[in-house]
Amino acid sequence: MSITKKATVFAVGLGLVTLSACGSSDSGSDNSEAESKTVTLVSHNSWAVSKGVLAAFEKQSGYKVKVLEDGDAGQAVNKAILTKDNPQGDVFFGVDNTLLSRALDNDLFQSYEAKGSDQILPEFRVDQDKHRVTPVDTGDICVNYDKAYFSEHKLAPPTSYDDLIKPAYKNLLVTENASTSSPGLGFLLGTAAKYGDEGWQDYWKKLKANGVKVVDGWEQAYNEEFSGSAGGKKAKADRPLVVSYASSPPAEVIYADPKPTSAPTGVADGTCFRQVEYAGLLNNAGNTEGGKALIDFLLTKTFQDDMPLNMFVYPVREGAQVPEEFTEYGPQAKNPETLDPAKIADNRDDWVKSWTSLVLK
Repeated sequence: MSITKKATVFAVGLGLVTLSACGSSDSGSDNSEAESKTVTLVSHNSWAVSKGVLAAFEKQSGYKVKVLEDGDAGQAVNKAILTKDNPQGDVFFGVDNTLLSRALDNDLFQSYEAKGSDQILPEFRVDQDKHRVTPVDTGDICVNYDKAYFSEHKLAPPTSYDDLIKPAYKNLLVTENASTSSPGLGFLLGTAAKYGDEGWQDYWKKLKANGVKVVDGWEQAYNEEFSGSAGGKKAKADRPLVVSYASSPPAEVIYADPKPTSAPTGVADGTCFRQVEYAGLLNNAGNTEGGKALIDFLLTKTFQDDMPLNMFVYPVREGAQVPEEFTEYGPQAKNPETLDPAKIADNRDDWVKSWTSLVLK
């Protein structure tokens, strides 16, 4: 979900091991002391944490954290399901509300009620009877726009889904594949929430006719195709609209050198879909106790306070701090689209199949 890929940088700084996307070697059967003191986190490739925060957890708990990145969230969830009998790690982080039912239906997680669960804001609590997943963060998937482009072209940036299908915005939008990318799927679900079961397909036909470009994942869309991002500028990108996050503009300010006085990108507030990410203790985990300790850590105020400026998401714990940069440059959407988890579970696969036929063929 996060909008900056810093996990590799942090992994090098912490001396962690970041593995390629492959299965682990019989972690459940190896009871060596080294294995028992290592806990493996499987995640999408936007996991990040401050050096001191993770080091303090490792010192306090006695566990060394190993991180396995597995691509975009959709790809990571699919891989975790395929390897569930011999899991790659102990904890999975990054399954969101768009994909949660797929993970639960495939029996990916075992029950564990994390310490600190009572501090989770009520609106984010799910699966309260079985406690198979723990909410960790939230954010809004929204269309971002390149302020400079719209200023130079004397064109008002879009503010709604309806605007995106207008001729003035033809060939300007890039989005992610809904079958492989969580923001891409979130954008699709946002249109389903907005236009309903009968209207979303017609909307996408119009969006396709208006020149929407689809790429595999967020990294490519935001850092290679979007003209408003630092990466996009270097790549000479030509799409001034991208499906990203409401928290993307703060990142463009924080990591700029020199820092601008205002964010170079903005958010079309009427195009947002509320996302929540979860962590779960994998079934057949090799280090169950270490996994439980790691999930507990993700709910601590220390981690929740640290998380926003590392993964550019909002905390879900009561009383956790939200950075001033978020308030100024990337506030949460006032009225994001949402869908009942049961409706997502009942319709997601059919929607994605129909979307693929409509948009990619």
